[in-house]
Amino acid sequence: MHRDKRVPAAARRLACLVLALGSAASSTAAATAGARCERPVYLTFDTGHMGVAPLVAEVLKKHDVKVTFFLADERTQDGGSSLDERWAPWWRERAAEGHAFGSHTMTHLRWLGDRADGGFDMRSDFGPAANQRRVVDAAGYCAELAAPAARFKAITGQAMQAWFRAPGGKTSPALLKAAQACGWSHVGWSEAGFLGDELPSERHPNAQLLKRALERIRAGDILLAHLGIWSRRDPWAPAALEPLVEGLKARGLCFATLREHPVHGRAGAVK
Repeated sequence: MHRDKRVPAAARRLACLVLALGSAASSTAAATAGARCERPVYLTFDTGHMGVAPLVAEVLKKHDVKVTFFLADERTQDGGSSLDERWAPWWRERAAEGHAFGSHTMTHLRWLGDRADGGFDMRSDFGPAANQRRVVDAAGYCAELAAPAARFKAITGQAMQAWFRAPGGKTSPALLKAAQACGWSHVGWSEAGFLGDELPSERHPNAQLLKRALERIRAGDILLAHLGIWSRRDPWAPAALEPLVEGLKARGLCFATLREHPVHGRAGAVK
């Protein structure tokens, strides 16, 4: 009986194709797994005078680094404020790039102490009541946290995550409880992650700060820097940001936003 030898040949070709596709898929999966951030650090930036903001954006884009920004409406070097219309395109670009965002209070509102009546003694660094000691109740503090989120959404169309960082990191259990009651969770920074860009440059030169950071930072640390510090004469970011990114990557660390953090990543978006 005559056998059609084309059938086994076709079957062999099909088998080879399946094996090839499977090998390619395995290689792609391995590459994807290799690209995952297995030893993350979480670089965060608080707003400031915005003088180094363009440079920060350039370095982050060049090295494909995603970070978390904490937003307040602070006075800027160009005579405006960090959340005004002049800076709106900058924030839209960062949002489109996939960075994450939290609140730093609208007026950079600093906690000074708790009051017996349940309120808080506070002082704003910016805004109509700048540098005036005042009493803020829990509802007023929640409004301060929510205002940057509303402005951010108006600028970008995106919802901010329900994180906040108190200016100076100053809080109390009562303040944290008030913030939590209106849906906000606080994010500080790791001891080794304090990059020192707000310290006097005369006593803490950039080379010293960079060396310390590269020696001390470990996987899981939350790092703190700013988009401009008025009091520092020798700005940190132009000298230290790119070497820091390159140095940490050379040590096998990678960068992730707080959305990927094992604890802070549980926070939802502001509604």
